[in-house]
Amino acid sequence: QKYATFSGRASRSEYWWFVLAQFLAGMVLGLIVAVIRLEFLIYIFQLALIVPSIAAGVRRLHDTGRSGWWLLLVIVPFGGLVVLYFFVLPSSPESNQFGEPAAT
Repeated sequence: QKYATFSGRASRSEYWWFVLAQFLAGMVLGLIVAVIRLEFLIYIFQLALIVPSIAAGVRRLHDTGRSGWWLLLVIVPFGGLVVLYFFVLPSSPESNQFGEPAAT
Protein backbone atom coordinates (compact mmCIF):
# COMPACT_ATOMS: atom_id res chain seq x y z
CA GLN A 1 0.00 0.00 0.00
CA LYS A 2 2.71 2.48 0.99
CA TYR A 3 5.48 1.33 -1.39
CA ALA A 4 7.30 4.66 -1.52
CA THR A 5 5.44 6.80 1.03
CA PHE A 6 8.01 8.62 3.13
CA SER A 7 5.54 10.93 4.85
CA GLY A 8 3.33 10.07 7.77
CA ARG A 9 3.89 7.66 10.60
CA ALA A 10 4.16 3.89 11.01
CA SER A 11 3.27 2.27 14.31
CA ARG A 12 5.64 -0.17 15.92
CA SER A 13 3.44 -3.13 14.97
CA GLU A 14 3.05 -1.94 11.36
CA TYR A 15 6.82 -1.69 10.97
CA TRP A 16 7.67 -5.03 12.57
CA TRP A 17 4.93 -6.89 10.64
CA PHE A 18 6.48 -5.48 7.47
CA VAL A 19 9.94 -6.68 8.58
CA LEU A 20 8.56 -10.14 9.38
CA ALA A 21 6.83 -10.40 5.99
CA GLN A 22 10.00 -9.31 4.24
CA PHE A 23 12.05 -11.86 6.19
CA LEU A 24 9.65 -14.73 5.45
CA ALA A 25 9.48 -13.81 1.75
CA GLY A 26 13.28 -13.81 1.67
CA MET A 27 13.43 -17.22 3.30
CA VAL A 28 10.95 -18.69 0.80
CA LEU A 29 12.85 -17.12 -2.08
CA GLY A 30 16.09 -18.49 -0.67
CA LEU A 31 14.65 -21.99 -0.69
CA ILE A 32 13.41 -21.57 -4.25
CA VAL A 33 16.79 -20.26 -5.40
CA ALA A 34 18.55 -23.18 -3.68
CA VAL A 35 16.40 -25.62 -5.67
CA ILE A 36 16.36 -24.00 -9.11
CA ARG A 37 19.77 -22.28 -8.95
CA LEU A 38 18.69 -18.83 -10.18
CA GLU A 39 20.74 -16.61 -7.84
CA PHE A 40 19.88 -13.41 -9.73
CA LEU A 41 16.36 -13.63 -8.21
CA ILE A 42 17.85 -12.67 -4.83
CA TYR A 43 19.21 -9.44 -6.31
CA ILE A 44 15.90 -8.59 -7.96
CA PHE A 45 14.13 -9.23 -4.63
CA GLN A 46 16.56 -6.97 -2.77
CA LEU A 47 16.24 -4.19 -5.35
CA ALA A 48 12.44 -4.42 -5.25
CA LEU A 49 12.38 -4.04 -1.46
CA ILE A 50 15.01 -1.36 -0.86
CA VAL A 51 12.64 1.58 -1.40
CA PRO A 52 9.77 0.25 0.75
CA SER A 53 12.24 -0.76 3.47
CA ILE A 54 13.68 2.74 3.65
CA ALA A 55 10.18 4.28 3.49
CA ALA A 56 8.93 2.09 6.35
CA GLY A 57 12.00 2.96 8.43
CA VAL A 58 11.51 6.68 7.82
CA ARG A 59 7.82 6.47 8.79
CA ARG A 60 8.77 4.51 11.94
CA LEU A 61 11.26 7.20 12.92
CA HIS A 62 8.57 9.81 12.30
CA ASP A 63 6.33 7.91 14.70
CA THR A 64 8.93 8.30 17.45
CA GLY A 65 9.24 12.04 16.73
CA ARG A 66 12.52 11.86 14.80
CA SER A 67 13.46 12.91 11.31
CA GLY A 68 13.97 10.24 8.69
CA TRP A 69 17.54 11.45 8.29
CA TRP A 70 18.38 9.49 11.46
CA LEU A 71 18.23 6.40 9.25
CA LEU A 72 21.62 7.42 7.85
CA LEU A 73 23.18 6.36 11.16
CA VAL A 74 23.28 2.80 9.82
CA ILE A 75 26.26 3.89 7.72
CA VAL A 76 28.52 4.47 10.73
CA PRO A 77 29.81 1.70 12.99
CA PHE A 78 27.29 0.80 15.71
CA GLY A 79 24.85 3.36 14.29
CA GLY A 80 22.53 0.51 13.36
CA LEU A 81 22.14 -0.29 17.05
CA VAL A 82 20.99 3.28 17.71
CA VAL A 83 18.47 3.08 14.86
CA LEU A 84 17.26 -0.31 16.12
CA TYR A 85 16.74 1.27 19.54
CA PHE A 86 14.63 4.01 17.91
CA PHE A 87 12.61 1.37 16.05
CA VAL A 88 11.66 -0.49 19.26
CA LEU A 89 10.66 2.66 21.16
CA PRO A 90 6.92 3.11 21.71
CA SER A 91 5.05 5.52 19.50
CA SER A 92 4.60 9.07 20.68
CA PRO A 93 0.91 9.19 21.67
CA GLU A 94 0.35 12.80 20.65
CA SER A 95 0.48 14.45 17.26
CA ASN A 96 3.87 15.64 16.10
CA GLN A 97 5.23 17.50 13.07
CA PHE A 98 4.84 14.31 11.01
CA GLY A 99 1.13 13.87 11.62
CA GLU A 100 -1.40 12.11 13.79
CA PRO A 101 -0.50 8.87 15.62
CA ALA A 102 -0.68 5.80 13.39
CA ALA A 103 -3.45 3.30 14.05
CA THR A 104 -2.19 0.13 15.69
